[in-house]
Amino acid sequence: MASRQLQVLSALDGAKTQWYHFRAIVVAGMGFFTDAYDLFCISLVTKLLGRIYYADPSSPTPGSLPPNVAAAVNGVALCGTLVGQLFFGWLGDRLGRKSVYGMTLMLMVVCSVASGLSFGHSPASVMATLCFFRFWLGFGIGGDYPLSATIMSEYANKKTRGAFIAAVFAMQGFGILAGGVVTLVLSTVFRNAFPAPAYQVDAAASTVPQADYVWRIILMLGALPAALTYYWRTKMPETARYTALVAKDAKQASLDMSKVLQSEIEAEPEKLDEIMARGEDYGLFTSRFAKRHGLHLLGTATAWFLVDVAYYSQNLFQKDIFGSIGWIPKARTMDALEEVFRISRAQTLIALCGTVPGYWFTVFLIDVVGRFWIQLVGFAMMTVFMLGLALPYHHWTTPGNHVGFVVMYGLTFFFANFGPNATTFIVPAEIFPARLRSTCHGISAAAGKAGAIIGAFGFLYAAQSQDPAHVDAGYKPGIGVQKALYVLAACNLLGFLVTFLVPESKGKSLEEMSGEADAEEGNGANIVRPSGEQLV
Repeated sequence: MASRQLQVLSALDGAKTQWYHFRAIVVAGMGFFTDAYDLFCISLVTKLLGRIYYADPSSPTPGSLPPNVAAAVNGVALCGTLVGQLFFGWLGDRLGRKSVYGMTLMLMVVCSVASGLSFGHSPASVMATLCFFRFWLGFGIGGDYPLSATIMSEYANKKTRGAFIAAVFAMQGFGILAGGVVTLVLSTVFRNAFPAPAYQVDAAASTVPQADYVWRIILMLGALPAALTYYWRTKMPETARYTALVAKDAKQASLDMSKVLQSEIEAEPEKLDEIMARGEDYGLFTSRFAKRHGLHLLGTATAWFLVDVAYYSQNLFQKDIFGSIGWIPKARTMDALEEVFRISRAQTLIALCGTVPGYWFTVFLIDVVGRFWIQLVGFAMMTVFMLGLALPYHHWTTPGNHVGFVVMYGLTFFFANFGPNATTFIVPAEIFPARLRSTCHGISAAAGKAGAIIGAFGFLYAAQSQDPAHVDAGYKPGIGVQKALYVLAACNLLGFLVTFLVPESKGKSLEEMSGEADAEEGNGANIVRPSGEQLV
């Protein structure tokens, strides 16, 4: 393999960990930091939006967003992300990773600021404007998924490639954490500056006019980390794999990587011509792709879809958990800014204890254990803990048992992050040909976002109580939380089985996985387990 491979690609595969690796992690990772901040911070302020724009002082409970408005405000960015993943994934393979990388970031900066400047003459017009800009914010965020993963995989060496891509994805945890911390700080500052009584004491005065600034500032601050990394993104050279294997410019690839690696690299245009002549230039919608990578794409897309159904369904349990253990009292006992403070505090604690650690376990162990086993065990443990929540659900919801519920809940999402939530992002960037790598990653990620939409909103409706007397305002009776947990456990079990469609890429070069540098039949096309056993 090495003798047939271009020197520039061999140099990248064998390079020791250097400064440029860490710079690439930070530049790509700050995009993901911004992505997570922007996607998750909206859930921290939706209660506040309801109090500000849908208040009824005569009601015994504070104002809240109608179900359709809440679904739109929270979900429109996910819809934009799905479309952006498909579009920018495709564009990254057509125009180059670097050419498109700056576009996504600028879109995120502009739309983050514009989201905070959403104005209108009525609550409906404010929400409509907010949804418009959050769709396009999601569109930019969507582009960051395939581009960041592909760029990092094509820059990394094969020994630590998994850890580098996982480190980029792990910045998502810090983005979620930052959203909670920023909201905590702002709500504290405004509470101290503009004290207000609880809703049950004085409904009208419980939401101070200045509260309208809080959610706007929170949303607009999402532009800051993206803006700070824009310059460095424009200075990153195009990846050598795109330049050589897609643009077919061996000389430029060697020049770019000679500067990055600070060593002389031979261009070898003749060898590139040989590789191109020996290889097969098949497209996405061809029988050749279906034969070599069809099952791989089915495996990555389905696994990502299934894990996101479970991961984004966490909204089902948070109100029960936070309320039962006293983190968030009844809304009527708080003023608007105190409610924001308590929600953000709870979210920050969950991120700190359950979300962030799981990501970094993956970073440190993925190139030791391998992608396959982390994903397989992750799905298995998520199945076990979901069933552990579902079977004795009534036991967990009785007084005195809430701590156990919180522990089980936290472990479920620990094994999501130290498991398929991370590996489904990593593997699609490693196993497909360079000319289709960004596209296939975008397809897999879009399948995941479809799962996220179902998990976040489909289950929100489905998990409503079967008893009409206990249904949330504006919703219809559903199957109940316990049955929803059984469905989620089944999704995780199916994800466990789908994992067997995805090859192990630990310690292998990207060309070895895709077969680009070797035209021998079957290279990179077969599913191989860590033991070396060939399955298909």
